[in-house]
Amino acid sequence: MALFDWGTYNGKSKLHIAELLGMRLTEIPPYDFVRRKYGEEYFREYAELSKAFITVTAHAPYYSTVSEDKRVLEGARRGLISSAKKAEIANAEIFNLHLGGKLDDIDKTIEVASETVKEILKNTEKIKISLETTYSKYLLGSLDEIRAIMETLNSERVIISLQLENDWMREKEVYRTGLFSIADKETDEAFWYKILKKALNMCPDYLSLRFAQVTGVKLRGMVVKKRVPLGMGYPNVEVLTKALAKFIIKEIHEEDLSTEIHLIYTGLPENKYVDCIKLYSMLANELVPYLQ
Repeated sequence: MALFDWGTYNGKSKLHIAELLGMRLTEIPPYDFVRRKYGEEYFREYAELSKAFITVTAHAPYYSTVSEDKRVLEGARRGLISSAKKAEIANAEIFNLHLGGKLDDIDKTIEVASETVKEILKNTEKIKISLETTYSKYLLGSLDEIRAIMETLNSERVIISLQLENDWMREKEVYRTGLFSIADKETDEAFWYKILKKALNMCPDYLSLRFAQVTGVKLRGMVVKKRVPLGMGYPNVEVLTKALAKFIIKEIHEEDLSTEIHLIYTGLPENKYVDCIKLYSMLANELVPYLQ
């Protein structure tokens, strides 16, 4: 039987808000791991205060898993290992990881990134490492690249996490063109279904999903991405929730898979509670007709 948890990121002082609003999941934000005043005691307290949530996840700080500079790479690995250990103290089930940039040699890139993830695994006990998809083919984190890392490591503790707007920007090449509106009009439910199916085939135990709407502009040949409140950006959330609801029912519920589904809203802090509830409500409304 599938288990569906939803929620957003919360520092320790905000956990009571998410709990009161009925969210089943909380994520430790990345900045909690880089603040020097937040030692192990902070994460022990987080564990105590988050017991009302079914799932606790953690978002790693933004250190790249790949670098040609040995000192930079060693520093990043130390930071990620330290953060993952703190996440375990907080009883986090999943440690979500941005992979970062690429080297000129993609095979070498996969090798170095895999070694970084391997070091995190060696220095932790049971926390799962989710590898987050990226929005640009210039960065490491396409589905195929994540599959290669997972196959290299061959560990049940390494899973994939879809940052859905990133998948849309990457696959529709919005990262290159900056044509948000045109790409959105071309996006249908089949587009989302294909991505979700590929992720589930890679990791049938977890369907880890993250989402925020974005907009942006193209400057000097590069697309600058900006998160915006729900309903004010791309991709279309109605098309996404329709596809996601159908996928959850047809590919997981009716197939009687024991998949844990996580939906984490990653939008702007000032709107996150309102928007998180809106997103869950939209998805729940699409799910109900299938269950009656």
